[in-house]
Amino acid sequence: MLWRSLRLPCLLPTDARLLAPRSLASLPSQARRASALSIKNPSIADILSIPAQNEAVNITVSGSVRTVRNQKHRCFLELGDGSTSRSLQAILLPTQAEGLTTGAFVQVSGSWGSSPDGKKQTREIKAENVTIIGDADAKDYPIQKKYHSAEYLRTLPHLRLRTPFNALLARLRSESDYVLANFFRSQGFVRLQPPLITSSDCEGAGEVFTVSANSAASASSQDRAAVNLKSEEEFFNTPKYLTVSSQLHLEAFVHEHQKVWAFSPTFRAEKSDTSRHVSEFWMLEAEFRTESLEEVMTLVENMIQYLATHVCSPSLMLELSYAQGGNKSNSQECTNSLDEIKRRRDQILAPLWPRITYQDAIERLKAAVESEAVNFQYVPSWELGLQLEHEKYLAATIGKGSPVFVTNYPANLKPFYMLPLLGGKTNGPTNKQTVACFDLLMPKVCEIVGGSLREHRLSNLTEAMLSHGLNLGSSSYNSPTMRIDDGSQQTSKGNLDWYLDLRRFGSVPHGGFGLGFDRLLGYLAGVSNIKDVVPWPRYYGRCDC
Repeated sequence: MLWRSLRLPCLLPTDARLLAPRSLASLPSQARRASALSIKNPSIADILSIPAQNEAVNITVSGSVRTVRNQKHRCFLELGDGSTSRSLQAILLPTQAEGLTTGAFVQVSGSWGSSPDGKKQTREIKAENVTIIGDADAKDYPIQKKYHSAEYLRTLPHLRLRTPFNALLARLRSESDYVLANFFRSQGFVRLQPPLITSSDCEGAGEVFTVSANSAASASSQDRAAVNLKSEEEFFNTPKYLTVSSQLHLEAFVHEHQKVWAFSPTFRAEKSDTSRHVSEFWMLEAEFRTESLEEVMTLVENMIQYLATHVCSPSLMLELSYAQGGNKSNSQECTNSLDEIKRRRDQILAPLWPRITYQDAIERLKAAVESEAVNFQYVPSWELGLQLEHEKYLAATIGKGSPVFVTNYPANLKPFYMLPLLGGKTNGPTNKQTVACFDLLMPKVCEIVGGSLREHRLSNLTEAMLSHGLNLGSSSYNSPTMRIDDGSQQTSKGNLDWYLDLRRFGSVPHGGFGLGFDRLLGYLAGVSNIKDVVPWPRYYGRCDC
């Protein structure tokens, strides 16, 4: 089969630097120097890539002031612009440094040449002209060159983006998006833009945000009760929600397109304040025609390895280590060891990630408890599912640092749309039905991907939806979606008539998965808290900016 043997060719140089699109790092030395000087507004990354020359050259650079050190006869200015974690040093006269403060945006023109002391930076700008484009009040500017905890920076999401490490994460996100798009394009997938406002809860967990018009949202609870708002007064006629997954809408395209994918925001109204959860995050989801769960898992494995190969270059890993070290983050906030970042990349690139069944996982966990190799807070149980501590143990002991697929979970632990395994009952202790699905467990962060084959048979899907307590509406059993006189669809909360139509009219076997992009990005970058990976974190009790 295609996916079983898929090992993809490189579309990008594996040692490409993670810089701006006009990066000069891959050019020969003379070409880099000529190109950088010919750019009207070169970035700091461009300038730092210019090889050392005997003669100085004139340049103009713009950036934000990271630090200003004033001495009697000269001043040292450090500039940053997000194109690299490293600063560019400029030497100024005291008169040129007047009014310069941390956080200000300036333009500096002068000669770029060798630094006399060469202690921190081998080259520097001897400023001839300094222009303050945007000043900053040093007394009020909240980000200074000192240690700021991750918790403090989360209260300033609009300003923490200026820190070297967060600027690096922004470039990493951008490059990852580009690489993933290349991967799916090379495999013939069609990229789609699914809606963010939906009529149903895909996962059936009830953790959804309800969409309301301003008039309804601004009304107090007493006012709403007084006027007794009815469904016909809803903006969309019936209640609608922010999407928790684009899967169901992607499935609608599989009939016409063999392979589709999307990369878009997802929302969960989960009142959780852990390092693994936020209320708004990005999901990469894909659906394609297949009857093999192995093909879906192999696609996931190839995709993540492709991303790690092309994004986690030696220069990026070095810059991550440098930026985190300069940020002085403690071990609970990030992993600033270059060796650890390299180890994570190497383990992702290890061939043939382990694949075990849910039943095997439960048995291994119970055996570990019986042998006193580990003491869990929650006793491993077939009925209750895998807890976070169980997933961490499986990832550490079975994968030994590599990701681990756990397959064939009990049907009652998974959403309604998953395809039951052929053969009916499982050999597990409860003899209950299992489904063709998997979770991918990554060390430290645990589950980052969930996938399955989808139930494509109308009667079986209808039965599964009823068993999960979903409100299907009167038209969901044997006939197409009913319409009322004004042409609108007759629906009620949770109504999935349209989803059943996909099975009612020309269904096809298919499967897919969803990847928690921010968790994966945090793992690759060595950041343990997802709130420090998402640029604008929204979570229970906080939605700043």
